[in-house]
Amino acid sequence: MSEIIVITSGKGGVGKTTTTASIGVGLAMRGNRVALIDTDTGLRNLDLLLGLENRIMYDLVDVTSGRVPYHKALVRHKKFETLYLLPTSQVKDKTAVNPQQLIDLCKEMKKDFDFIIIDCPAGIEQGFQTAIAAADCAVVVTTPEITAVRDADKIIGELGRADKENVKLVVNRIRQQMVEKGDMMDMEDINEILSVECIGQVPDDEMVVMATNRGEPVITMKDSLAGQAYKNVVGRLCGESIPFLKPPKEGFFAKLKRLFGLF
Repeated sequence: MSEIIVITSGKGGVGKTTTTASIGVGLAMRGNRVALIDTDTGLRNLDLLLGLENRIMYDLVDVTSGRVPYHKALVRHKKFETLYLLPTSQVKDKTAVNPQQLIDLCKEMKKDFDFIIIDCPAGIEQGFQTAIAAADCAVVVTTPEITAVRDADKIIGELGRADKENVKLVVNRIRQQMVEKGDMMDMEDINEILSVECIGQVPDDEMVVMATNRGEPVITMKDSLAGQAYKNVVGRLCGESIPFLKPPKEGFFAKLKRLFGLF
């Protein structure tokens, strides 16, 4: 049975699209047929993270307006044969697609895909209401900052008002050294505030930036801690019981530099 998952966040810049790309690739790596739908109309970026920006001919607005059938707008991934992207328009605004249009589209696409992953615009405006309309499950992405957590709490409340009860959490860009010094919120505080199931604790990792610039989702990078964390997120979405990664121990010289203010 096909499942529709929306990836959302209360504010921009927390890694929502990175999470969408990694979950999509991770599910495809397991042999699932996966469609990623970018609903961030006017500000699309999912194509860049997948390295597909030069292969787009049609977009989501073309499909929902009836100009082309959805399969004509799909862009197949170069490395993962069961992964497809339905990009959105760069020139239209978020009112160009309404909730019922997305519901009808997803209903049609469910016949061909095991998972449909929707990349939602940040915030709670019209684009958010459209993106969540068809979802069976919502994944809220945040970072361990009080502003991001407060916005995530707002998003969770809005999902509840929309009768979306299957809500999960991914906490991104965790810096363990800052957590230990009390300069960053820890998971106990975040879980207490948000009170939804956490399926991802993703460490801050410079390889995410490298992966983004290359158009390669970080989940494909073998030596990336963030990539491994996203593989675990995918496993948990598939019902597996996987312990969270233990934070890497700080080396002696790195600790010495930090203690003497050189780091």
